[in-house]
Amino acid sequence: MTDQAVAAVGPRFYGRQRELKALTADIGRTGLDTLTGRKVPRARVLLIAGQPGSGRTSLAEELAGSLADGYPDGVFRVRLTEPGGDPVPTARAARELLDALGVAEPPGAAEDELTALVRDAFAGRRALLLLDDAVDAEQVDPLLPDNPDVLVIGVARGPLTGIPDVRPCTLGGLDSKSAIELLTSYTGTVRVTVDPQAAESLAEECGGLPGALVLAGGWLATRPRASVADFTKRLRGQSGDGPVARTYALLHDALSPTAARILRHLSLAPLGRADAHTASALAGCSVSTAQTTLADFAALGLVRQTLAGDGQYDVPGHLVPLLKAGLAEHDRPAEVQLARARMLERTVRLLQSSRAVTEPEDSPARRKLEGLPRALRFTDQEEAAEWLAGRRPVLLASARLAVADGEFDTLARRLIAALVRALAAHRGAETAAPDLYGLHRLVLDVAERHELHRERAAALLNLADLDARTGRTQEALLRYRSALDAGRVANDPYATGRAMESVAGAYQELGDWQRAGDWYGRALAQRLARDERADQARLYGRIGAVHTYAGRYGEALRNWRAAAAGYRRLADLPGYARALSEAARVQEYAGRPQESLRTCEEAVDWARQAGDERLQAALRLRLADTLDRLGDPAAAGLHRSAADRLLGIEGSAYEIRSAFEED
Repeated sequence: MTDQAVAAVGPRFYGRQRELKALTADIGRTGLDTLTGRKVPRARVLLIAGQPGSGRTSLAEELAGSLADGYPDGVFRVRLTEPGGDPVPTARAARELLDALGVAEPPGAAEDELTALVRDAFAGRRALLLLDDAVDAEQVDPLLPDNPDVLVIGVARGPLTGIPDVRPCTLGGLDSKSAIELLTSYTGTVRVTVDPQAAESLAEECGGLPGALVLAGGWLATRPRASVADFTKRLRGQSGDGPVARTYALLHDALSPTAARILRHLSLAPLGRADAHTASALAGCSVSTAQTTLADFAALGLVRQTLAGDGQYDVPGHLVPLLKAGLAEHDRPAEVQLARARMLERTVRLLQSSRAVTEPEDSPARRKLEGLPRALRFTDQEEAAEWLAGRRPVLLASARLAVADGEFDTLARRLIAALVRALAAHRGAETAAPDLYGLHRLVLDVAERHELHRERAAALLNLADLDARTGRTQEALLRYRSALDAGRVANDPYATGRAMESVAGAYQELGDWQRAGDWYGRALAQRLARDERADQARLYGRIGAVHTYAGRYGEALRNWRAAAAGYRRLADLPGYARALSEAARVQEYAGRPQESLRTCEEAVDWARQAGDERLQAALRLRLADTLDRLGDPAAAGLHRSAADRLLGIEGSAYEIRSAFEED
């Protein structure tokens, strides 16, 4: 097809005026709660029921568009069925909604917590929520806001039994007039005008289903000399299960071999969404050829451009099973596996490129980036960030599918590693934490499948860190101990040492000072055996902090002095000064203020030698507090003034943190 022909065909909506009117009227219909005098406690649900290909999603979008002005807080969409037909887990659907709502989710949150966050986020909003392709009521109910100012438009095959006060609007075929208008948008008016009876017969043969009519129109658009009657005759002689399958078979056969192969391979695209790079990698063609072919497919009704208009296309859900069946029929399994591998490898390279552009100009990553083909390079960090944001759901789905497949575990591990780095580089580790949690789980799945103990330990440590950060300390503790076991099996001293420290930190968070001190001691023994002096000094400080919390000031003081000695041997003057200040704190707690004063003065002197003005200021403030307690307010005032001068502010309240907190 020519570019002009592609541009001439655009997405339009035909017919369904009766259904739109009924659905709109149903919004204000009296429900059971209103009849009993109670205020409606939840969102009103409008249900559009119909088979795939009946135009149910298009009707839902048209309804949402017509009502959007009355819902100023926006229209939110989530699809509840995968393109292959599997239900989308409720937790994942909730995450998508929270992301669209701009609500941060705790990494690793359970389904109940996520759905509660969704309901809380919709509280006080006047918004539209479109739940597309729902499987059953159990999938929909947890996502329904407890807010009557939210309107939910559900799309499903049939009634959602269990959702109260919902009357489904069941779709059949389009009326004859609307069906012919839809055909005309592809064929032009001449072929329909010269044989209107044939157009009516074709609409009837298609059952009035928009999914079949669009494909029929696409076939006629590729055959400008063919008549409507000719296609109708071919359709009647075509075998297949239903009008959509029969019209698809005819259109597929009308495509060039290259285009037909690209189309079939789109069934492998994660979430049924592809851009030029995905199509190019799957079919083994150039990016420009894939881009042109996708645009042609959109003109034929085989794919739909996404609402964002960012070069991505969605394969209609009712076509995905047909594409997969065609793939099994026409393509050898080895070719399909190769196409999947090419797609994953292309994704890895794009992710590496998107991260490399965030590096300094003279870095090895940037120099490596220059060696990539132009199509795989991003011009700047902003372009890379925009690409990553627009394709994030597809990239996460790619990782899930690669791990679930089990045939590409090496590529899957590379993909996850590249995705983790790209997300951290562009979004920051804190913002990306929910995505990273899911990716670390995938790494754990692969590691357990292949008994990769070192990777299993790393994944468990990463997951436990995120658990600990979100307050799930008991869960974190269990994972830390599992990581310790995996690290020991792998004979990985880094993993075992880190796991022991983390176990100790979890016990410390739980207030179990005895176990915390014991585990820090085990970690210290390992560091002593390996002569890792910086870690030794740090761990002495952690043990000192635990003993301080437990009120065992003698043990605390001995460990803080050992930490100070370690930092001094390392010539780490700021670390030495901080350790001395913590020793001074312990002396004060132990009721030895004069010793505390001398130790703190020594710490100030070392901070001065280190040239750390903020540390000097903090220590002088501590000195001032000690002098106040000793009854010398004049000296205390001098130290506070000196601290203010060092910080360049007035009335400073800077407080030094313990070495444990800083770590």
